[in-house]
Amino acid sequence: MPDHPLSRQQYMDQVLEAYCHTPGTTGQVRQADRLLAAQLEQRGIPLRTVENALLLGAARRLSRPTDAPPLSTVRSLAYFVPVVEELLASDISEDYFQYLRGKLEPFYSRNPR
Repeated sequence: MPDHPLSRQQYMDQVLEAYCHTPGTTGQVRQADRLLAAQLEQRGIPLRTVENALLLGAARRLSRPTDAPPLSTVRSLAYFVPVVEELLASDISEDYFQYLRGKLEPFYSRNPR
């Protein structure tokens, strides 16, 4: 976590970079994703909340039963907005997200973009 507040552009860049590296996404940023990142910053959504939403959303997609039909690739940052909203309304320990980061590390390694 930085010691100083992020500029709007830094926030947006970090959100979009995290989105691109999230397993199950195309790894490409569209104009709508840029606009959404700006809206998240304008709303004052903490960067860590957005990063945790990407992580949780990816974990949920990856933890499906092996015999379930495959999911299509996520093509928009907007896919994760409901998870952001869920996290804003909940009090999940940062320890849980550290656990998820450890569990999903192999998937992030495969999605270096």
